[in-house]
Formats: sequence, C-alpha cells, structure tokens
Amino acid sequence: MQGEGLGWWGIVRLGLVQTALGAIIVLTTSTLNRVMVVELALPAMLPGALVAWHYALQILRPRWGFGADAGRRSTPFIIGGMATLAVGGALAAVATATMASHVLLGAGLAALAFTLIGAGVGAAGTSLLVLLAKRVAPRRRVPAATIVWLMMIAGFAVTAGTAGHFLDPFTLTRLVTITSIVSVLAFSLAVVAVWGLETSSVSVDAGRQAKRPKPDFRAALAEVWAEPQARLFSIFIFVSMLAYSAQDLILEPFAGSIFGLTPGQSTQLSGLQNGGVFSGMVLIALIGSRFGTPQGWTIAGCIGSAAALVALVVGGEVGQGWPIAPTVYVLGFMNGVYAASAIGSMMALAGAGKADREGTRMGVWGASQAIAFGLGGTLGTVAVDATRAVLGSPLSAYGSVFLAEALLFLVSAGLATRIAAQKIPARMRAEPSADLIAMASGRG
Repeated sequence: MQGEGLGWWGIVRLGLVQTALGAIIVLTTSTLNRVMVVELALPAMLPGALVAWHYALQILRPRWGFGADAGRRSTPFIIGGMATLAVGGALAAVATATMASHVLLGAGLAALAFTLIGAGVGAAGTSLLVLLAKRVAPRRRVPAATIVWLMMIAGFAVTAGTAGHFLDPFTLTRLVTITSIVSVLAFSLAVVAVWGLETSSVSVDAGRQAKRPKPDFRAALAEVWAEPQARLFSIFIFVSMLAYSAQDLILEPFAGSIFGLTPGQSTQLSGLQNGGVFSGMVLIALIGSRFGTPQGWTIAGCIGSAAALVALVVGGEVGQGWPIAPTVYVLGFMNGVYAASAIGSMMALAGAGKADREGTRMGVWGASQAIAFGLGGTLGTVAVDATRAVLGSPLSAYGSVFLAEALLFLVSAGLATRIAAQKIPARMRAEPSADLIAMASGRG
C-alpha cells in the first residue's frame, strides 16, 4: 500500500535546501574562480582543477543513493552535507585571499576547501533528491522536481546579484566577509527547512521497503546500468552537462577580459544568466505539458543553447557594442528549457525500471553529471590557456571553447532524439502543468 508522501509545502521546504546549496555553490564556482584568474592573474587551470576535484569526489553519489534504497534516513546526511559545504565555501574565500600573498599556501587551503565542498554537495544533494523520489507520489514527481530545481536556480540568481552588489568596490577582505555570511545564512536556512520533514512524512513505497531483502550495492548498480533507458539517459546527461559546464568557469573571465567588466559586474552577469535559466524552467513548468513533449523541449533547449554560444563568439568579435547581457540571458534561458525538460524525463525514468532502485538511478545520473561538470570545467579552462598560448589571443581562446560547447549541445540534441523514441511507462508519467496549477490553487 502506497502513502501520499510529501505534500506541496514539504516539497517547497526541500526546495529551500536546494536554494541554500545553490547560494554557496554560485560564489565558489563563479566569483572565486574569476578573482583567481583576473584579479590575481593566476592560470585559469588552477580554479578549473579545484572545481574538477570537487566534482570528482561526487563519483560516490551512486553509493549514497543506494544507501537510501536500503532504507537509510536522508536528513542527517543533508544537514551534515550542508555543514561541510558551508565550511568549505568560507574556507575557499579565505584561500583565495591568501593566494594574493602566498600562492602555494592559498592553493593548499583551496584544495582542502574544495574537498569539503565536493563532499558536502554530494552528500546533501544526492540525499535530498532521493528523499524527493522516495517521499513524493509518482504523479507529483515531475512538478516537484521542477519546483526544487527552480528554487536552486533562484539561489544562484539572488545570491549572485546581491553578492555582486556588495562586492563593489572590490577588496579581498570584502570577498571573505560576503562569502562567509552567505555560507552561514545558507546552512541555517537548510537546517530550518529540513528539520522534522522526513519523520513527518510516509514513504510512497513503505510496504515494499519493509519486505524486501537487503540488496547488494554492486548487484544493484549492475542492474541499473543494464537498463537501456537508464544507460542512454546517463550518456545524454554526460554529453549535455559537459557542454553546459565548459563555459561555467570561463564566462566571467571572458566578460572581464573582453568586455572590461568589474568583479561585481561580472558576478551580476552570472546572476542574469541564472535568472534566464529560472525563466526557461518556469516556461516549461507552465506550458511544457500543454505544447509538445519533454523530449521535444529538451531538443529545442539544446539547439537554442548552441545558437546562444555562437552568438557569444560573434559578440566577442564585435566587442564593446555587443549586447552581452541579453546574449548571456538568452543562453541561460535556453539552458533552463533544456534542464527543466530533462528533469521531467529523469523523474519519470527514476521509477521506470526495477522497483526500489530510484536512489541508485539518481546516484548514477548524479555521478554522470558531476563527472561531466568536472571534466567540462577542467577542459574549458585548459583549452583557454592552451589556445591563448598558441594564438596569443584571449578572444580566439574563449571563442574556440564556446564553439566546442555548441557542437556538444548539437550532439546532445541527437541523443535526446533517440530517448524520445523510447517509451516511458504510463504509470510513471505526470502532468506538470496540471499539478502546479492544483498546488497554486490549494487543491494539491
């Protein structure tokens, strides 16, 4: 017998945890890396390697997800992960400031900080998504995932815009202060949001959980990877997220080097991009199920993202007269269309295979995303440094990476077309728009 699981207020509370997580992440992966490259004139591969390391640690996501399949409580890992992330975020800012006078010491502190960040994001993020999959009824999973993801993007956008305002006039002391305040506030918000949530809700498959034998991790992982849909979706996530992440560490340095933006202005530009992502996801939440299919919107999002990246290359050639802010917003918007549509497919596919493997599937897809992000950030920054060394032109360096990303998005569109040809079981489908309207009117 299945329970109703979390209601809409419980889903929003999980979204607040994602908001808190996003608030810390946007400063550590965007603002700090820009400061290292532009203000401190360090090689772009340094922040690239740090971010890659924090993603590499998330290869453990399948094991964390499997633990939830075996009946482990998620709340302690969410709170512990957020505490670890908050400490890592504040330490990363201290490390960046230290690099101004002691590069090696600062780099060592940064390595420790990004180890904490990687462990914190992996533990908190995976456990939260598994809690979502386990405690939300199938009919609500797609809109629930959209809400939670939108709230994370809101954390990106609000934090980037607000922090960008307070960072100017820029000083390293101000950077440490702002980052530390954000980390403390984010952790506090996460604890308040998740406290008591898991114990007050009933798992939607509690009966099956009580009866099943304790599974074996390797066997469960092999079962999930043997599923054609899960395997193809993992490949799609890897390629598309590789395309998405390659610009993550170079967009702010690009804006600073080519368009002369200050640290505060480029941080606000990052906030504008995330605002575009938010808008794209809202659009899909409202009309995605009424017009077209999730797979069709995913394809459109990938193609649109490729076009926006080409526009960035053209903008770099034009220079100061190019509308860089609208271009970055459109890039974020198309990224949001792609991401929201892919999330809809992910939540449906999470329960489409063998029962009681939702957590393991989420872990596999989370690891695929993390590996792609790590590689994307590293390859993007290394490519910029290498191309600049060969051609002696920052513009050519950034343009080459943006064009490579555009090509990867087109490959992703092809993979999404193959996924569209596969059928998702009817029992796992949901109507995002209908459920979101019901929630808004109080009928959920």
